[in-house]
Amino acid sequence: MKIYAVGGAVRDELLGLPVADRDHVVVGSTPEEMVRLGYKPVGKDFPVFLHPRTHEEHALARTERKVARGYKGFQIHAAPDVTLEQDLARRDLTINAMARDEAGQLVDPFGGAADLERGLLRHVSPAFVEDPVRILRVARFAARFGFAVAPETMALMRSMVANGEADALVPERVWQEFSRGLMEGDAALMFPVLAEAGLLEKLLPELKLAFEHGRPANDAARVLVRALECAAAERLGLAPRFALVAFGAPSAQATRALSERLKAPGDCRDLAILAWRHGDTIRRAPALSAPDLLALLEHCDALRRPERFGELLALLACVERGERGWAESPYMPRVVLRRALAAATGVAAAKIAARSAKPDIAVELRRARIAAIEALG
Repeated sequence: MKIYAVGGAVRDELLGLPVADRDHVVVGSTPEEMVRLGYKPVGKDFPVFLHPRTHEEHALARTERKVARGYKGFQIHAAPDVTLEQDLARRDLTINAMARDEAGQLVDPFGGAADLERGLLRHVSPAFVEDPVRILRVARFAARFGFAVAPETMALMRSMVANGEADALVPERVWQEFSRGLMEGDAALMFPVLAEAGLLEKLLPELKLAFEHGRPANDAARVLVRALECAAAERLGLAPRFALVAFGAPSAQATRALSERLKAPGDCRDLAILAWRHGDTIRRAPALSAPDLLALLEHCDALRRPERFGELLALLACVERGERGWAESPYMPRVVLRRALAAATGVAAAKIAARSAKPDIAVELRRARIAAIEALG
């Protein structure tokens, strides 16, 4: 039995990046032997075990063969005679198809280390076409590392979309990769990769994003790229980053449809719809009267959910930067609305309730909040 560290841990070590999780491949063993040695079985579709002390994943070496459409249409073969090279050959990219033995020796049958040096994302084998979610993974790795896609790999991805292989994509898996890509260091790099592969128009037809030679080719694409760069600088979370993408939809209804098609979680969908519905009014906040400012805060549920309202203002500030190139000056609607929200929430509701008749409490509370906002000058 031989054990090898594989995949992302090996890649990230070669790049000098911190390694959070380590996966291992076990060659020459059986499930029975792994259990006898104290490993805990956890795999459902193929033999995966947790190390008895480190709890790191150890999978028996395996091969995969496509037997039906869809991401579950694979026949798995795990046996002691499966070699490490055979196991690595089923992986997506050369930079993810490297291993280290227990002595620290690098095993790199497909040239992954050289591709790391060149900053290149290149598929391991023609079997890449068997799982269309790999197109999204390539785009995500482009966003993570800033690497270029090898011409032969891009040609393969284009053929997968043109031949209908990508039609088998499952929304849950699309969201898994797309959402992870949005949280990478340069999320905007995902979009030209998806566009060149022909998948972007299928995933996000409402947005009408255009890219040429890896660069934005229309206003919608330019705004999104700059807005996502702003989101990274501001360290915004997933919900506001998704809302930035969905903000380019032509209507709130289209935003909802886009969210539901991608199976975006409720917090992402709701923030995107909120941004679309109230974005224009928020931009006019510096010119609004105190009653209108309070009404806007109420429509956005800001008094009950100030954290989400903060995300809304932050993402709209990034939209402003995307549209106008704003960089240094403060986003004035955010300044105005933060002050208005602080004034409104600073009103002592309990004291007003104690001195008012029950039917008058809401009216008196609103009057006090408007007065507090007016007092800001």
